[in-house]
Amino acid sequence: MTRRLTAYDLQSAKGTRKWLQLHVDTPAEAAAAVACDIAILSCEPDHNLEAVRAAAPHAFLSVGMAHGAVASPDEAIRLGFAMMRRGADAIYCSHSPRFIEAMAAEGIPVTGHVGLVPNRATWTNFRAVGRTAEEALKVLHAIKDLENAGAACVEIEVVPVRLAEHITRSTPLVTMGMGCGSACDTQYLFSSDVLGTHTGHYPRHSKRYADFVTLEAELQEKRIAAFRTFGREVAEGRYPEARHRVDMDDAVFDRFLTLSQSL
Repeated sequence: MTRRLTAYDLQSAKGTRKWLQLHVDTPAEAAAAVACDIAILSCEPDHNLEAVRAAAPHAFLSVGMAHGAVASPDEAIRLGFAMMRRGADAIYCSHSPRFIEAMAAEGIPVTGHVGLVPNRATWTNFRAVGRTAEEALKVLHAIKDLENAGAACVEIEVVPVRLAEHITRSTPLVTMGMGCGSACDTQYLFSSDVLGTHTGHYPRHSKRYADFVTLEAELQEKRIAAFRTFGREVAEGRYPEARHRVDMDDAVFDRFLTLSQSL
């Protein structure tokens, strides 16, 4: 797009297109996503937020409100507006619907979360959620709560495909699907999983398209080698060379010494 994507754009396109979505950690990742026509991004509200916004000026950017960062709806409104001023297009919020309702009432687009919600995983463990009829009904009930609260979007994480399809067809919310097959309005993954940036656990729904762990290890070896050579050359007197220095003419230095005597 030639202008910044909005919540209205996403809701207007619901049911007519599938969006790609990535959670990015750096401005470089945001720029790479934009180069691949990935128009929906999410990120954390850390020091990179403004730079991510600058790297992806037209993307729809959902920025995470850290769980527990606010203790009242009023605090949520203040922090939500602060994040919008920094570049967010929507605020991801895993707090209860009353926090979401407060922000939505002030015109702040909010992204909720159902299914496997990591911030609430003590109640479910890290597993697929909604595989029984009763648990699926709880997920649907959570969707209705978000609708009633005025949310604009909802992340649906690791629920059965048929449940995600039912929700996507029946809700006006833009559904952001992670681990839900191809059922939702967006196909959502974390850039860290796509790029293979870590050696820890990779979720079943993720897929590695690169091996940045190996690349970073090679870069680290090159850093160490360069730093070691720098230290050795300093110790051996081979750095700095004449071309690295700035010198003064003898006459200029003599005049400096004369002038310095007046101090």
